[in-house]
Amino acid sequence: MSFTLNRRQALIGMSAVGAAVTFGLPARAATRNMAVLHLASHAPSFIAFERGYFKDAGLDIELKFFEAAQPMAVAIASGDADFGVTAMSGGLISLAQKDAVKVIGGALMEEKGVQGSIILASNKAYEAGLTDPSKLAGHSFGITTAGSSFHFMAHKIAKANNIELSNIELRPLQKLGAIVGALSTGQIDAWAIQPSVAKKMIREGAAKQIGVVADYAPNYQVTTAFTSTNNAKNERDMTKAFVGAYSKAIADYNAAFVDNTADGAERDALAEIVHKYVEADSPADVAKQNLIDGAMRINQGLALALGSCVEQNDWFKSEGMVQDDITMDQLFDTSYVKTI
Repeated sequence: MSFTLNRRQALIGMSAVGAAVTFGLPARAATRNMAVLHLASHAPSFIAFERGYFKDAGLDIELKFFEAAQPMAVAIASGDADFGVTAMSGGLISLAQKDAVKVIGGALMEEKGVQGSIILASNKAYEAGLTDPSKLAGHSFGITTAGSSFHFMAHKIAKANNIELSNIELRPLQKLGAIVGALSTGQIDAWAIQPSVAKKMIREGAAKQIGVVADYAPNYQVTTAFTSTNNAKNERDMTKAFVGAYSKAIADYNAAFVDNTADGAERDALAEIVHKYVEADSPADVAKQNLIDGAMRINQGLALALGSCVEQNDWFKSEGMVQDDITMDQLFDTSYVKTI
């Protein structure tokens, strides 16, 4: 299978990563930055920040916003951020091999019986017959960058439907907002995205649902928690404090939006927090309902689905996006959380 354009883009990103590592990390300040996206899957980040869980753990955390996963990994390596929760990417794995970052936990996960990422078709493509993922051959599929979670999901969907991935045109658009715009206007045919985004597009008539990712990638560890190798090795107390504070926020989120064991007042309070960062331009009641409708499981205690992560790493290797000789010890530090 040949992906000349995508691989070249991946290598460009990895060259930037290498430069960041070569010049070394800047001096650390007392304030620690956490890399985040404006997505509902990052709700625990916002909850831990707003409810003071980080401060209670002795951490002065500031939120630093990004538009895609790979730049977040670069930020960790360069010292612009200390922690991040996002998808595994080819860039992140290459940074781990350079001894710059470590995956220390798992977060968002596809789970049977819980709402998961939704496969969408543009209205134009749907009307032309793209009504099921089995019909993706010959169509375009939006991704942020080569080696992103969207790239991996396209692979899983194609494989399950006996489609050569080379028969799907992968369109790297760099930013989530750009993919939303391209799908809404029919510039790309398909995409797969978290339900909070997908259901909003469906309700607004901007796209059609044609499947769910969990049917093709059950137990897929969508996002991971990671930090710099220095933090994982030499700042263990700080890293443990981060895991503890974040885990407390995950418990709040799952109780309110996934397991429905929290009361209405708690759900309202958490929805109000998340609304500051996700769908801030929507009315609060609409954003709250989108959050409820689009909730996905986030692993309690940042438990890591190691098997899924190894599968992703093996696929990146098979596609030539990362080097074959990367070891699990280079990529993971599983001493902070349990593996599942």
